[in-house]
Amino acid sequence: MSSITTDQGIVHYEVYGRGKPVILLHGWLGSWGLWQETMAFLGRYYRTYALDFWGFGESGKKRETYAVQDFVSLVNQFMEQLGIMRAPLVGHSMGGTVSLSVAIRYPERVSKVVVVGSPIVGSSLAFPLKLAGYRPIAFMLFNMMGAFRLGMRIASPIICRDERFADMMDRDLSRTTLESFLLSIASLRRTDLRPMLDQIKVPAMGMYGDRDVIVHPKQWQPMQKGIPQAHIERFPVAGHFPMLEEPQNFAEKLKTFLDREEEEPVQTRQTQSSPLNTTSVTLAP
Repeated sequence: MSSITTDQGIVHYEVYGRGKPVILLHGWLGSWGLWQETMAFLGRYYRTYALDFWGFGESGKKRETYAVQDFVSLVNQFMEQLGIMRAPLVGHSMGGTVSLSVAIRYPERVSKVVVVGSPIVGSSLAFPLKLAGYRPIAFMLFNMMGAFRLGMRIASPIICRDERFADMMDRDLSRTTLESFLLSIASLRRTDLRPMLDQIKVPAMGMYGDRDVIVHPKQWQPMQKGIPQAHIERFPVAGHFPMLEEPQNFAEKLKTFLDREEEEPVQTRQTQSSPLNTTSVTLAP
């Protein structure tokens, strides 16, 4: 367990492997733990970092704001303090929105950008997530936390086919505060990256599950329209968490993209992945 101190609080992170750096960013209500299998694979080839955003996981929770742009600043400070001049960013859901935003705001920091089930437009979020961005709704959910966590556990098979997901989600939800819960999703709901996507000049890839019920599964379309050179990987039987539902398939496709030389042009194309039978490493509780 490692951490750095930023101007807005402690940032917890984990690191595994040696080689060139890669940074993994989690989504709303998540933590670095969702990346453990991906880290175990990538760590054989890259020095792989996974951090917890402010307000989530083991990172500090004393901020007054938790907007997407706050997390953009966090990533910049994280790289600065660890001496990472430039690296690929891989973000899941909200983390992908942050990754694209870092590539726009700090282009010198990002060598490649990968988004996994990420909203390009905040209106693509599922209706319950949009509601969660309103204070009365968020306040009600936190005052009924036991029922809310039970509801999330019941809904977990619809969200993710991985049997471990319910426990992982419950653990991460228990470490979230009302303000980080509310303000981050409210900011994400208002986000629209479409007017700025043409500023992204580095190789980009979108990885989307066709059965996603959290973010509209066709959010790869505005990404590809805004970044014509972007490569799109689709997972026909996966949902919002392809790194959990198809870990080996996901990790291999991610590594293939990361291994490409930066100078190599990325062809504009889509591929649909076939599900693989894989053996998974055990996630820490």
